[in-house]
Amino acid sequence: MGSRLPRDGGKQGHGAFLDGQLLVAMPGMSDNRFARSVIYLCAHSEEGAMGIILNRPARKVTFSELLVQLDVIKADEMIRLPAQAELVQVLKGGPVETGRGFVLHSNDFFIDDSTLPIDAGVSLTATIDILRAIAKGDGPDRAILALGYAGWSAGQLEAEMQDNGWLNIPADPSLIFDEALGSKYERALQKIGIDPGRLSSDLGHA
Repeated sequence: MGSRLPRDGGKQGHGAFLDGQLLVAMPGMSDNRFARSVIYLCAHSEEGAMGIILNRPARKVTFSELLVQLDVIKADEMIRLPAQAELVQVLKGGPVETGRGFVLHSNDFFIDDSTLPIDAGVSLTATIDILRAIAKGDGPDRAILALGYAGWSAGQLEAEMQDNGWLNIPADPSLIFDEALGSKYERALQKIGIDPGRLSSDLGHA
């Protein structure tokens, strides 16, 4: 996967791009890092694409522990975090820049020059300011924190889709922010009437 975060510039004919949609890995996915993954595509242009894996937990760290590590709060303040903060899941967002955090969140929160509104009520913010806001109870209603992201260079995602590596389907905020990670793959497919048990590797895209 490429390491470049595509810029918003250079989009021509936005309808051809898939930002704001979900990518669901097909059974024939050759890259084990993405087997059975569901990815929310945050950016897609002629320069490439960037997305966040939605169904891979980061098992070694919790959101409150990350807030302490990043000096957003002191260790003794963990027990006083608002309920909103306790609900934020920490995910493995992808293999690129795994030490960097990306917050996908509902669009009721916005920071000038930091927040990227995407689609379907979802925005992306990648600055520490949103973590401070969540810790104070002033953050978005729904949010997930991803460590790293999935990236594609120019034309790479299109080539992988032509090779039946990915199925693209409409995004659903309730699926994006749902805590039940283990069933997201099946539920994403079921939303377009596909039985995961009968899915074949040569199925076309939606």
